[in-house]
Amino acid sequence: MNQADLSKLVSKLRINIRPRHYNLKNPKGPEGRLERLRIVVTGLIKHERIQLNYRVADEARGYAERLISEAIRYGDCHAPTMEIADYWLTEKQLIHKLFKVLVPRFHECNMSYTKLLRLSTDHELTRMQGVLELRGNPYPPLIKDLSRNRNLLHNVLLDAARKDYRHEQYLRIAQGMSSEGKKSNEETITGNIEDKDKNEKA
Repeated sequence: MNQADLSKLVSKLRINIRPRHYNLKNPKGPEGRLERLRIVVTGLIKHERIQLNYRVADEARGYAERLISEAIRYGDCHAPTMEIADYWLTEKQLIHKLFKVLVPRFHECNMSYTKLLRLSTDHELTRMQGVLELRGNPYPPLIKDLSRNRNLLHNVLLDAARKDYRHEQYLRIAQGMSSEGKKSNEETITGNIEDKDKNEKA
């Protein structure tokens, strides 16, 4: 089967997937590993922002992206998709949220459905922490929006361009007013001369 045919069967994710999964050790083995990832995916769908071990978050992110992607592509009337949702969401009331809340939110989304942020290193923690969240969640953003910082280079250049543009507009308006005033004065002088000539002839 060529790549074109394969793309029709599996939707492409908008995140980078590691060629090999993390070695997440669990006393219960592979089953315990999957159980842990199911809990993370369920918590993400429920709370929309969670903090946990970075490697676990990165591993669970791919499954959450795939779950949302399949829900958007096939809907709640597709039996295999419903089986996937039933497996990954341990709290069954979240299946309704997946199809009725998240699918409409991400239906026209052209980027990844989740964001993964790496937290600053804490020396007291032996493992790196991360924050995994859904886009469009109701919480305040973790990264400050610097696009409106006037000290950034592109904002400084835009401010200078606005000032130059306004200056040019003011000059044009002033020149227009001066030319109109000059024309009005010339018409007034010409009218006075014509009136004076008429009076002298009379």
